[in-house]
Amino acid sequence: MKNIFQKISSLLLASLVLISTFSFTVEKHYCGRFLVDVAVYSKAKDCGMDMMNHDDSSDDHVKKKSCCKDEIIVLEGQDELKVSFDQLEFSDQLFITSFFYSFADLFLLQKEKAFIPKEYSPPERYKDIQILFETFLI
Repeated sequence: MKNIFQKISSLLLASLVLISTFSFTVEKHYCGRFLVDVAVYSKAKDCGMDMMNHDDSSDDHVKKKSCCKDEIIVLEGQDELKVSFDQLEFSDQLFITSFFYSFADLFLLQKEKAFIPKEYSPPERYKDIQILFETFLI
């Protein structure tokens, strides 16, 4: 049972470290108010409206504002995982060390050894049990 718990906890902790360092981008393309495409790790497809606004033949046209909008969400993971013990303040160091020393013995399983010497004599009886319970052999 202990091995299974250790394997599960180590797997969960490893996945936690992996997820915390993982970063990704989500790109969304809106055409007007409508969401056209959502892409993770790649560029979102456009709706083709940008090509309609581009006109090479005449410079007289006033350029219209595009109705399309791109939204990029970048979720960055943690870059630095190792925190040095020297960077902590003295009060934090004191707390961590006292926490470790006070609770370390709770999690260690100690085998109890029964100490029975070879020359063991049973203790003296203080009360006579037969008289106490008034049970006599006839």
